[in-house]
Amino acid sequence: MVMATTTSTAANTFLASVTLEVADPEAARRFYSAFGVDTYIRLRASEAHSTGFRGFTLALTVSGPATVDSFVGAAVDAGATVLKPAAKSLWGYGGVVQAPDGTIWKIATSAKKDTGPATREIDEVVLLLGVEDVKATKQFYVGRGLTVAKSFGGKYAEFAPGQSSPVKLALYKRRALAKDLGVPADGTGSHRIVLGSTAGTFTDPDEFAWEAAASLAPTPS
Repeated sequence: MVMATTTSTAANTFLASVTLEVADPEAARRFYSAFGVDTYIRLRASEAHSTGFRGFTLALTVSGPATVDSFVGAAVDAGATVLKPAAKSLWGYGGVVQAPDGTIWKIATSAKKDTGPATREIDEVVLLLGVEDVKATKQFYVGRGLTVAKSFGGKYAEFAPGQSSPVKLALYKRRALAKDLGVPADGTGSHRIVLGSTAGTFTDPDEFAWEAAASLAPTPS
């Protein structure tokens, strides 16, 4: 399949923040600090009902297998559950864990061998939304001012991040994403994630909620 790519030096709209809704913010804050990703997310107390797959994952791209193992180990030591043990694959090396609050994290590298010791450095954080119709949702976001950076037909789309955005936004077919994470695709209730935008408040076709970034104050550490 031919990849269509469009780029822009500065997106008009971008994902400015990611807020996870959790039952116990203090416990979640301790977990994410130990995991090493606390600077990339915000936390908000919520008792919203949710069952099964919440329809998204946060993915960490790191330099090599040893660093993948380091992050997976830190997550497990802090209370995470392993959904997919870290292992080699055709595309590299990676594993999947689920935080105590239910959020699924994928840690991966395209490198199959280490070129140095493990670090605690993260090259990229990507929020993958599992959607029913990638093309339709992509067009919805384009209409909201986001700029498409990569697009693989109806399978995957990635948006250009803002200069100060800590997380990149991407779309993937919901069932394909669940399969990749090793979980059933079924799920009901709240996604328990709120996205901060420079374009105001809205809800996308798959019920992911966005709020104006200015209204999202950082969570105290």
